[in-house]
Amino acid sequence: MSDVIQALKFLRDVVWQDLLLVLAIIIVSRVLVMLLRLVIGRIAERTPAGTRLAILRWVPVARLAIEMATVALIIHILVGPTFRDTVALIAMLGFFLAFALKDYGSCLVAGLVTILENTYQPGDWIEIDGTYGEVKAIGMRAVHIVTADDTEVVIPHSRLWSTSVHNASSGQHSLLCVTPFHLHPDHDAVLVRQRLVEIAQSSSYIKPETEVTVTALEKPWGTLYRVKAYVQESREQFQMITDLTVRGKQALRAMGARFAQVPYAEIK
Repeated sequence: MSDVIQALKFLRDVVWQDLLLVLAIIIVSRVLVMLLRLVIGRIAERTPAGTRLAILRWVPVARLAIEMATVALIIHILVGPTFRDTVALIAMLGFFLAFALKDYGSCLVAGLVTILENTYQPGDWIEIDGTYGEVKAIGMRAVHIVTADDTEVVIPHSRLWSTSVHNASSGQHSLLCVTPFHLHPDHDAVLVRQRLVEIAQSSSYIKPETEVTVTALEKPWGTLYRVKAYVQESREQFQMITDLTVRGKQALRAMGARFAQVPYAEIK
C-alpha cells in the first residue's frame, strides 16, 4: 500500500468538487461525441455523393480531438499545471494499460494509428476477417461495420496488427464491382464478351466515363467470365451486381449460350 501511495504522491489533494468536475467533463465529452456523429452524419447524407465521404472523414479526427482535450482537462484537475507531474501521471497510466489492460491498450493504440494513417474512414467499404461492409463509426477501441444484410459487426482495432484490411473504396464514393458468369465451354466467346460489355455499359448504376472490362478464364467445368465496372455510388454496388446478373443472363440465353453446371457433391 505504501508503494502505491508513493507512486501517487504527485496527485493534488482532490476534493469531492474536483471529482464532480471530472465526471461532468466525461459526460460532456460523451455528449459532444454523440452530437458530432449525429450532426456530421446528417450533413453528409444531405450533400452530393461526391462530398459525403469527405465530410464523414472528419468524424474520427474530431472525436480524437475531443478525447485528447478531455484527458488533458482531467489531468490538469488531478495533477495541476506542473509539467513533471503531468508526465509522471501519463507514464503511470501507460504502464497500467500496458500490463493490466494489455488488450484494451493495444486496441487504443491501433485505433490511434488507424485515425492518423487514415487506414479506413466512415463510408468506406472494407473487409476484415471475412466480414465485408460499410464503416459506420470508428471508436477508440473498435470499428463498427454494417454488412449488406444490415448486421452491425464490431471489430477491435487490434486486428490491425495481425490481419489484412481490404478497403474497396479508400475514401472514394465509387468502387469496382465484379459480376461473375459461369458458362458451358461450347459457345462463341467473342460475342459473349462483347454482349456482356454492352450490358454493363447500359446499366443505370455505372459511373459515367469509366471503362468496362470483361475477363475470361477456362475452368474444368466451363468458362468463367468476370464483368468489372465501377458503380456510381458505393452503396448501390449490390443493386448494380444484381442488375448485371439479371440482364446478363437474359441476354446470354437469347444468344443460345448454356450455363455451366457443376456436378452435385455426393452426400454421405
